[in-house]
Amino acid sequence: MIQKGYVLEMARYNAWQNNQLRKAVEALGEAAVRQERGAFFGSIFGTLNHLLWADTIWMSRWCSDVPAPGGSIPESAEFTATPGVWDAERFRMDGRIRIWAQTLSNMDLQSVLSWYSGAMGQNVSRRLDHCIVHMFNHQTHHRGQISQMIAEAGVAAPVSDLFIMPEDV
Repeated sequence: MIQKGYVLEMARYNAWQNNQLRKAVEALGEAAVRQERGAFFGSIFGTLNHLLWADTIWMSRWCSDVPAPGGSIPESAEFTATPGVWDAERFRMDGRIRIWAQTLSNMDLQSVLSWYSGAMGQNVSRRLDHCIVHMFNHQTHHRGQISQMIAEAGVAAPVSDLFIMPEDV
């Protein structure tokens, strides 16, 4: 399905996108990022928290040094207490994702991952490459929602076109 080069590129893209989001959060201020906006996870901050929570749960399945986050999907919107804590944790997770991506081999991508899915309420087994594509797709989905909320709040939305990503990110 995919090769290591895809994972490396998406890890880089994820970090680039989140760096832009951190700047937008700072420009908006805490009150604006916490404002209810009718999104799946309520606010910009709730959606940012959900994404960090989801990335953490996936990484905990792949990396023994990443502890699984507590809570469930509905509780994920409250994963971090403040935008400052979110910023620091997001930065750390993006670095961890990039390090993890570098350790993968194409053979690893063909392996099968088994875990208990709280979302499905059952044990699940899927190929690792399928799960990785899901993680990056999930990020893009919710970052699109965040970008819309940021634009509606009056701050320029991050540039998201992959071909525009700088080489030095």
